[in-house]
Amino acid sequence: MTLAIFDLDNTLISGDSDHLWGQYLVDKGAVDAACFEAENNRFFEEYNKGSLDIIAYQRFSLKPLTKQPMETLLSWRDEFIKDFIEPIFLAQAQALINHHKNQGHTLLIITATNSFITQPIGLKYGIENLIGTDPEIVNNRFTGEITGVPSFQEGKVIRLKNWLKEYDFNLSEAYFYSDSKNDLPLLEKVGHPVAVDADPTLVQIAKERNWTIISLR
Repeated sequence: MTLAIFDLDNTLISGDSDHLWGQYLVDKGAVDAACFEAENNRFFEEYNKGSLDIIAYQRFSLKPLTKQPMETLLSWRDEFIKDFIEPIFLAQAQALINHHKNQGHTLLIITATNSFITQPIGLKYGIENLIGTDPEIVNNRFTGEITGVPSFQEGKVIRLKNWLKEYDFNLSEAYFYSDSKNDLPLLEKVGHPVAVDADPTLVQIAKERNWTIISLR
């Protein structure tokens, strides 16, 4: 059994769903535009630098969800995916997914973005398995906290190892596609690491280690 793992943001889609969700909330008037947008951009810059405090970011990004009933949030999510995510779907990403699926490989998305936003995005690509940072929900309301380990940097390795306890996969035969240096801990664990439209740091490391480098744009 072969596992094909995909990062989501800037790998399978040509943008960052977490950052775009923040922009959607600004456009929706669900947050104070000036303050929220500035903080959202600051966290995004820290992510790109590899210095993001994932817990602080999740608390920031999840706080607006605590103020709305689940029915409203589900409606917003549908609108967000239609207006912000579908336009940045990548035909070549779908072709790559289909290639692995046709070989009988098991597909998995692993992303630092919260699973509330990303689960339906994965399903649109035909990928049912997803590991995302999981928001805490109590009595059908978001609390603003997360549960378990956030799937970011080394956390992706931890979450994947826990997921693998239920399955019979050998990571030496697994593929992992990612654009980001933040994913180096997991890229180093698989037999087939692939840099996809990668940041300069990851491109340099991939060249030094003879990893595959591709573009899906």
